[in-house]
Amino acid sequence: MSATYKDAEETVLIKPASKRYEYVPAVYKKVSKTIQVEQPFNKITTQTASFAASSESVIVQPAYAHYEWKTSQAGCKSQDPRDCMVLCYVSHPRDTLTVPTETVKSDANFTKEQTGGKTITYTAEEVVTPASVKEIEIPAEYKTIKTRVLVTDETVKEVSIPAEYRTEKVRELVKKGGMTVWTEIDCNLTDANVLPILYDLGSARLTAESRRIIDQKLLKLMTEKPLIRVEINSHTDSRGTSESNMALSEARAQSVVDYLVSKGIKRSRLVARGYGETS
Repeated sequence: MSATYKDAEETVLIKPASKRYEYVPAVYKKVSKTIQVEQPFNKITTQTASFAASSESVIVQPAYAHYEWKTSQAGCKSQDPRDCMVLCYVSHPRDTLTVPTETVKSDANFTKEQTGGKTITYTAEEVVTPASVKEIEIPAEYKTIKTRVLVTDETVKEVSIPAEYRTEKVRELVKKGGMTVWTEIDCNLTDANVLPILYDLGSARLTAESRRIIDQKLLKLMTEKPLIRVEINSHTDSRGTSESNMALSEARAQSVVDYLVSKGIKRSRLVARGYGETS
C-alpha cells in the first residue's frame, strides 16, 4: 500500500528578535548670566575732632597752716630780738593758677562706603533635556513553509500464493556425449561477492533500488555468460530470533532468485541460501 500525505504549514524562525539603540541628543536653551570680575572695596572717609577754647583753674599750692616765729615790736624792750619773738599759728590760703584749655566739641569719626567692583554679562546654554539612549525592540521574523505530513506509511502485505505444478515428459541423459564446453570468466567471480541489496525491516520485498542493482550487477553477468551458475546468499542482523532471522534470510535470497527468473534466467542456474545471523 502506497504512503499517503496531507498538506500542512509550519512557521519557522528566520531572524531572531533583537534590540536597536538610538542616541537622542540633549536639548539646550540660551540664558544670560552675570559674573563679578573685580570685587568692590570699602572706601573710608575720616572726620577730625573739633575743639572749643576754655580755661581751667589749677591749684599750684594747697592751703596750709603752721606755727611761725614772728617779731612783736610793740612793747618789746629787749635789745635781743629773739626776746621779742613770738610763736604764732598762721594759716596760708591756697595758691591757684588759671590755665587756658581746649574741650572736645565733636569727636573724631569715620565712615565707609562700598565702592568699585566690576561685573560682565555673558550668554550661556543650559540643559533642558539631557542626552539619552532609546532602546528599540526589533521583533523576530518568521516564515510560513508549506509541508507534506506523512499520514500513513507505505506498507507491504505478504500474500502466500500456492505453487502450481504440471507434469512434463522429460528425457534423462544416460550417457554424456559430445565435447565439454568451457567458458572463460573472471577469477574474482569464483569467490563470494557482496551485492549491496538492502531490505526494509522484517521484509524480503525487493525495492526499486535493489532491482536496479541486480539488473546492473547480476542480470547483466548471467546474460553475458549463459553457462555459469550462481548461488545467492543472504544474511540478517541480530534483531529478532535466530529462527525468524534464518527464515527471513532464506526468503530474501529466494526473492532475488525469483526476480532473475522473471527476467528470463533459468531457475536451474540459480541456488538460494539463507544464513540468518551467521557470517
